[in-house]
Amino acid sequence: MPQFTSARAATPRWHRWARPLALSALLVAGLPCQAESSVPAFPASFAVRDIDGGGAALHVRVGGQGREAVVLLHGFGETGDMWAPIAAPLAERFTVIVPDLRGMGLSARPESGYDKKTQARQLAAVLDGLGVERVALVTHDIGNMVGYAFAAQYPGRVTRFAIIDAPLPGIEPWTEIARRHAVWHWSFWGPDAERLVADRERIYLDRFWNEFTAPGNRYPEHWRAHYAALYRQPGAMHAAFEQFKAFDQDAIDNRAFAAQARLTVPVLAVGGGRSYGSTMATVMRNVADDVREEVIPGSGHWVMEERPAELIAAVRRFLEASPAR
Repeated sequence: MPQFTSARAATPRWHRWARPLALSALLVAGLPCQAESSVPAFPASFAVRDIDGGGAALHVRVGGQGREAVVLLHGFGETGDMWAPIAAPLAERFTVIVPDLRGMGLSARPESGYDKKTQARQLAAVLDGLGVERVALVTHDIGNMVGYAFAAQYPGRVTRFAIIDAPLPGIEPWTEIARRHAVWHWSFWGPDAERLVADRERIYLDRFWNEFTAPGNRYPEHWRAHYAALYRQPGAMHAAFEQFKAFDQDAIDNRAFAAQARLTVPVLAVGGGRSYGSTMATVMRNVADDVREEVIPGSGHWVMEERPAELIAAVRRFLEASPAR
């Protein structure tokens, strides 16, 4: 079970600064807050805080009442807001921690440090600030890469790991996946890319929401508008591109992690049936010993938006059935 290293052993440190997830915390430079749009909201009991993670702050939502903690990590095209639909059911049993990744959403945007090894260390510092020692990980997209780097560097701090629909740089079949035309955006970054996308963020993001959604599904308009506003913030697309620019270094780091040690905690490898599917289990069996496979039929890459009930049920089964290590 996670250990909360606060002065009061029964109360995690985050309770001492907890305040409601108020509208004022989300009103940033004209951005729509959750209550002003139709995107799902986190429970009112959740707290929000910007926490320093070694020189750059992460915007973090925390709630729930469990002694076990779960960290939810998002990916590109979204922010920690994507996890609102699962926050309430998980909070019934777990303490739920939901950061915006480095440079994304409402987190700080430093010029460097977008390799996932560095971001995992930043996450560790944030958890230290919360007084949380051990966590389960639930991750999607680029969040997978940060989650793996965290589990590899801090194996004693991870109890279990649910990883959703995106590969890990350097872990096969990465080489084959990287040759696919659909992932040209992995090499689309730099000053000229930023100029091309400036004031066209919605158009650029629509490409991902359209092409990576399964036929017959549609990524919801309310989420598109919400995230487009967040990615229009100054420096937001630069930071997003830096996430992809770091993939070459991430591949080097991940190969080194895998050569050093395998993950021994239970892993749930989730793939959309019309996206990475069973490939997720193939990836994770290259780095982990205890891998369970879950393919969500009829879903593309955006599993939380395309098949929320099925994904939430799968994650809850895994977290609630697997004994913490």
